[in-house]
Amino acid sequence: MAATQVLPRPKAYDDTFWKPISLWLTTTDHKLIGIMYMVTGILSFVIGGIFALIIRLQLSQPNANYMVPIMIGARDMAFPRVNLLGFWLVPVSIILYYSGFFSGGALDAGWTGYAPLTEKAYQAKSLGVDFWAMSIIVWAISGIMASTNFLTTIVALRAPGMKLTRLPLFVWAQISTSILLLVVGAPLAAAMILVEFDRQLGTQFFTTQGRPVLYQHLFWFFGHPEVYIMILPGFGMISEVIPVFARKPIFGYMSMVAALFGIVFLSMTVWAHHMFTVGMNTYVEGFFMLMTMLIAVPTGIKFFNWIATAWWGSIDFEIPMKFAFGFLATFLIGGITGVYLASVPVDTQLHQSYYVVAHLHYVLFGGSVFTIFAGIYYWFPKITGRMLNKTLGEWNFWTLFVGFNGTFLIMHTLGLEGMPRRIATYSNEAWAATNLIITVSSFLIAFSVAIFLINVVRSWNHGEVAGDDPWRANTLEWATASPPPPYNFERVPPVRSFMPLRDLRESGELEEELTPEPAPA
Repeated sequence: MAATQVLPRPKAYDDTFWKPISLWLTTTDHKLIGIMYMVTGILSFVIGGIFALIIRLQLSQPNANYMVPIMIGARDMAFPRVNLLGFWLVPVSIILYYSGFFSGGALDAGWTGYAPLTEKAYQAKSLGVDFWAMSIIVWAISGIMASTNFLTTIVALRAPGMKLTRLPLFVWAQISTSILLLVVGAPLAAAMILVEFDRQLGTQFFTTQGRPVLYQHLFWFFGHPEVYIMILPGFGMISEVIPVFARKPIFGYMSMVAALFGIVFLSMTVWAHHMFTVGMNTYVEGFFMLMTMLIAVPTGIKFFNWIATAWWGSIDFEIPMKFAFGFLATFLIGGITGVYLASVPVDTQLHQSYYVVAHLHYVLFGGSVFTIFAGIYYWFPKITGRMLNKTLGEWNFWTLFVGFNGTFLIMHTLGLEGMPRRIATYSNEAWAATNLIITVSSFLIAFSVAIFLINVVRSWNHGEVAGDDPWRANTLEWATASPPPPYNFERVPPVRSFMPLRDLRESGELEEELTPEPAPA
């Protein structure tokens, strides 16, 4: 006897993607809002790549918005209208940011906006700084709203039997991300407000007569945890993908949860390692050096647990698993170089070099973009009811992996040879060949993203029909139809562990032959 009745997808919902635009503008369904987050994120990713601002948008939010309620057995987010408002603030933030290009000049103070370069003395003829500051404030408000909504949903709307110790690790990752964003988002917004006070009201918070270094403290108190805001949801995705395709339970569930919160705590104690060159007290530098090295411990726990999960597993190298292993390879390099840069003497020598650029991208690109692709290939069948094309997926992975390493691996050598970052040209001809390789490889990354977009467009309506659980996965979202009906479940299956579907399958309570046939192609 089947443990739950899985409903066929309703016709009205099946056609939702093609309904008038008003439905998308007003919907409070967390799944449709999640799709809009994904589309907005991908567009921002493409535009950001063109402008070399690939970290502009935190791309992990969309999968969380779509999947978290289903994974905990909820019908929707706790506050659907707040969820909708939080999403629409994101496009507003993006529009404000790029409006600076059409207002006499964009932000001309580096991506960090260091004071006093944002003063009117340097930026008097342009509104770029003002649009940039307003954009960040709006984004921070959106992030705080989304984080509050996630935490309320997870705490208050879990299905019967879904104890905290039975939450999927992706949900735990979203809890830790939300807590972190709540703590560090407000100081960033406050810093932007003070920047505007200095520019518009003539105050002296960050000016040359004030304390420009104070701005750096406020910015980096957000700026370094932001790295983990971007990659913790990715950690959660990998913690779902690897057990499914290794056909083994995750190794060390409780230690994985503890490591998440260890990362959250330690990430708020390391911000000043970005400021080793400003002349801080030696004892202060020593403290931040120690904290920066310590954060490798909980990250290492997660890394070894992923390896232990795959060890002796019956590994199925589907596309999501390949991206997961690509993440392990690239993030490992980023983590090792980060330990080097935690040392004050090493960081002092390499701080303004291309070595730091390489490290940053191995952490952020390896830690977020590879995991995002893994998550999209993993959950696309659930979202659309269709499989992404496997051949295009292979091309997407290998061109991205080769292009990424060709772009950023040899940047380490440029940094060690002394090439400074943030320059438009250089006179040392010895760097020319390496930079040519980097440029060609970066176009390979763009080619990979183009393949992915083609794959999504083709597969959305014409891909192979996936069925409800094509991966034989472990968590609740795979117990409902693909795509899920408006309120996710008619009846939630019993939850006895953090792998409820696997439990039902092994006990014989989930008879897959009784699952309704998927909708015809």
